[in-house]
Amino acid sequence: MDTVALDFQLVLLRRMADHNPVLVDEARRTLGVSISEMREANKRWQAMVRSPRGRGAAARYRSVLGEPESVGRRDFGDVRCEARRWALPLWPGLRFEVLVGPDGAVWNEWLVRAPGATPPVLRTLEDLVPWSCTVDEVARAFPPARPLEGTAPTRWGLAFTAPDREGVPRDTVAEFTWGLLQRTAAARPRGS
Repeated sequence: MDTVALDFQLVLLRRMADHNPVLVDEARRTLGVSISEMREANKRWQAMVRSPRGRGAAARYRSVLGEPESVGRRDFGDVRCEARRWALPLWPGLRFEVLVGPDGAVWNEWLVRAPGATPPVLRTLEDLVPWSCTVDEVARAFPPARPLEGTAPTRWGLAFTAPDREGVPRDTVAEFTWGLLQRTAAARPRGS
């Protein structure tokens, strides 16, 4: 595997480690790297992102990941953007997607389901297993989902109501890192 692509997967894992250290350790071992190598990869990424001579985000992803596996069009009302997607060996059923606006700025960067890959069946809270589904899959499964501000730039949240295995509706908050489900929790009652 290309060292730069490996480094990028380690960067994604580093942020996910806050929520799922066991899954991250398993993934890191699968990639054959140590914790210190993961930290060093993240350090290199942060230096590249913060460099005053650094490239813009769209150019940075292309330089790190190479040419996208696919490039498509995505329309948001009257605004058209470009969706660039790359395969990452660690998540074969997903693609890393970067949405680039008409001005070349990156609007969003996250993991999405790969074209042709079978999404998980999401009917109850018990189906919401960490790393099994993406933001848009959860939002579609349990409408109307309400987006929540994340605790970091690569994090998102959704508030929604979903049945438990007995069919009892539960107000729930799901947390995502790089678009991938990390955990769910009971929503706090409004006003508390």
